[in-house]
Amino acid sequence: MNIKRGSTTFLKVFLFLAGIAVLALCIFLVPRIANFASTLYPNIALMKYLIFIVMYGAAVPFYFALYQTFNLLRYIEENTAFSDLSVKALKNIKYCAVTISGFYIVGMPLFSFIAKKVDPPVGFIGLIIIFASFVIAVFAAILQRLLQEAINIKSENDLTV
Repeated sequence: MNIKRGSTTFLKVFLFLAGIAVLALCIFLVPRIANFASTLYPNIALMKYLIFIVMYGAAVPFYFALYQTFNLLRYIEENTAFSDLSVKALKNIKYCAVTISGFYIVGMPLFSFIAKKVDPPVGFIGLIIIFASFVIAVFAAILQRLLQEAINIKSENDLTV
């Protein structure tokens, strides 16, 4: 019991730090990227706002996924991990990951457009985010299915006893 609480506490601290890191990126880095992109292409008035839409738009499902993950860890602590609430949390995490990938897939032409004038491969970072989000979505889908099957087996065993 103590090991489980220690593990979930460690993961909650990690989630909190990840949330702070992304918030710092949203506050300090995203405006710089948007301003930089608008100076690269001053004839495209919407460049700055497109960057804001893609990056801040992806931050919203990221924070919702963090919240769902926090709930999932709480269910584990309360010994209610094998419940429909956990399945729903995993489903929401899956949808959030797909949404984040979607934002960056839509924004990839924009990032590749910027990468044409920039030396480091900016588009490569977008591909990493897309790939990581898809991996998380697939992992959450597999866990969701396994958990649902475990809940079904548990309910069948409860009915036979």
